[in-house]
Amino acid sequence: MTNPFLLIGVCILLLLADFYIISGIRGALKKFSFRFVKRFTIIFWTVSLLLIVGVFVSVYFNIGVGPRAAILLVFFILLLAKVFLLPFILVDDVRRIFLWIARKYKKPEPEFPASQPKPDHIPRSEFLMKAGLITASLPLASLSYGIISGAYDYRVRRQTIYLPNLPKTFDGIKLGQISDIHSGSFYNKKAVSGGVDMLLKEKPDFIFFTGDLVNNRTIEVKNYMDIFSRVKAPLGVFSVLGNHDYGDYYTWDSLQAKQQNLKDILTVHKNMGYDLLMDENRRLKVDGEEIGILGIQNWGALSRFPKYGRMDLATKNTDDLPVKLLLSHDPSHWRAQVLPQYPQIDMMFSGHTHGMQFGVRLPHFQWSPVQYIYKEWAGHYQENNQQLYVNVGYGFLGYPGRVGILPEITIFEFKSGVNPYPVKNS
Repeated sequence: MTNPFLLIGVCILLLLADFYIISGIRGALKKFSFRFVKRFTIIFWTVSLLLIVGVFVSVYFNIGVGPRAAILLVFFILLLAKVFLLPFILVDDVRRIFLWIARKYKKPEPEFPASQPKPDHIPRSEFLMKAGLITASLPLASLSYGIISGAYDYRVRRQTIYLPNLPKTFDGIKLGQISDIHSGSFYNKKAVSGGVDMLLKEKPDFIFFTGDLVNNRTIEVKNYMDIFSRVKAPLGVFSVLGNHDYGDYYTWDSLQAKQQNLKDILTVHKNMGYDLLMDENRRLKVDGEEIGILGIQNWGALSRFPKYGRMDLATKNTDDLPVKLLLSHDPSHWRAQVLPQYPQIDMMFSGHTHGMQFGVRLPHFQWSPVQYIYKEWAGHYQENNQQLYVNVGYGFLGYPGRVGILPEITIFEFKSGVNPYPVKNS
């Protein structure tokens, strides 16, 4: 639980910053009527205070993931706008200090515009504040556009995977992957269904779903089961649980209620036709040849994420299989356990990061703040003979949109042999 005194201290700092910001804005509104300035000030303080109270409520009370996400989203968007505005107010105040010093000691004024501007010239204070307000609006515009345009802007990403030990009958086989559905965040059922249509149009031979079907409770997927039950493939749909699927982030009335929620999500996977792998493996057979499909429960290297998975169970009786494909929700599992302890795993498929739903993703360059937390956070990676792919997710959590990192449907084509184009980890 968050330290209340720390939160109170942060809120006091935010209120002081708000006082400084509103003083600067009021200075730029001198041409407006007193009534307008007064109303603007009242609205500014009302919104700021309500959001601070909302943050307290979100942290210390169980108000549901939807309202909590909405409050935190508005809070951080406005906070970001204020951060963009602050430098302009500071520059203007520094300018005023220099002018005051120059006048006080009767020295020539620095190279700032005079306090009495020439006709048709905009005063420097007004110019700085208007520039600051325009700059502050950029994150608001960007994040707002991400809600309108990015949340359901599904993109098919294609990846060729080379596996030296892949049986010839599997050469050219097609795999589809989706991850991080987070059905409790959706608000446009038609758009969600359209994404599934895009996946099915690719006609994959088999499909992986790498966890986080819900945000907290199994009931969240109820209205979307008909959509995700349409996810079918000739060789099967294989799935694992993500950290959100266990109900660990929800305050339950009893331990029995939480346990029942987990049983319910297992039933949902079964009813949708997904082969849920709970530290298990399956043999995928084509024309008498086999490869291994392994799946474990959530295993995260960061301390705040659970380590439920058991690789020793997932790999049991798989030594004879020429290729082993692992479904593991959290990509940190690859470097922390798979690489050092399980060299027999040819490739791992993950999700979890969402690419933080914000960043840049180009063919030969990608960046997101999440890369400072996760070394492998989006796309294809390889170390020696082992490979990893991180899908940035089908849905969203918290911020109900995406900027730059769009929702992903991945289509893999497997080739038998060595990759002629070595993978460069980003």
